[in-house]
Amino acid sequence: MTTAVATAPVASVKGVSKTFGARKALDQVSVEVGAGEMVALIGPSGSGKSTLLRSITGLQSIDGGQGVIEVFGQTVQKNGRLTGDVRGARGKLGMIFQQFNLVGRLSLFSNVMLGALGRLPGWRGLLGAWPQADKDKAMAALHRVGVSDYAAQRANTLSGGQQQRGAIARAIVQGASAILADEPVASLDPVSARKVMELLVELNERDGLGVIVTLHQVDYAIRYCKRVVALKSGKVVYDGPSSGLDTPTLIDIYGPEYQDAFWETQA
Repeated sequence: MTTAVATAPVASVKGVSKTFGARKALDQVSVEVGAGEMVALIGPSGSGKSTLLRSITGLQSIDGGQGVIEVFGQTVQKNGRLTGDVRGARGKLGMIFQQFNLVGRLSLFSNVMLGALGRLPGWRGLLGAWPQADKDKAMAALHRVGVSDYAAQRANTLSGGQQQRGAIARAIVQGASAILADEPVASLDPVSARKVMELLVELNERDGLGVIVTLHQVDYAIRYCKRVVALKSGKVVYDGPSSGLDTPTLIDIYGPEYQDAFWETQA
């Protein structure tokens, strides 16, 4: 990891808006996530949290104007356009999605090996001619996330929790400097969800990776993330420690039925 990657903010979002028809999905959003931070993005459905995450990766273009998005110091979007640096920036971001984004007909091992494509010639991937060092790295990653026993199994025969752990292993093999996870536990049972969140915390605390994770579950945001950014109607309405999410603040974010945003029973 270079010094620039290690010290520059994972993402710097300045005055960003995104409009879909008559709806403002993002409305002059500014937020910065520092290197090594683990930040939860929360908010009601349609608040803009997934749009913000996709905009950081360049999967979603932003409105024209003054909005700028930087990833590890590289400008990836400006004036509504992606820049030439977006591909290089994406290579530093491990993306984890709600629906896992594994190739179902391929083995879990082959899916994890796809994380190495960004640094290897394309023909190696087509032929499956992976260097031994990368094979060893993939097996080590699968072992680390607890699914090495399923390496030879087709991805679409695995449980959701196993597939999501495979997606995390793929990001490890990629050599990502940060993880961006969009609702990574929404399709999982609570036991699998806790395991996935614990793995993200481990990558953050042990490996120093920055983590930005969108969550519907407020209790998970409070439990696993020290900082929370809350959006409502496309605007940032809270940015601070998760310990500051008291009842009045949660009512401001979610309305009087804020308890519906808790997955597990509140203590």
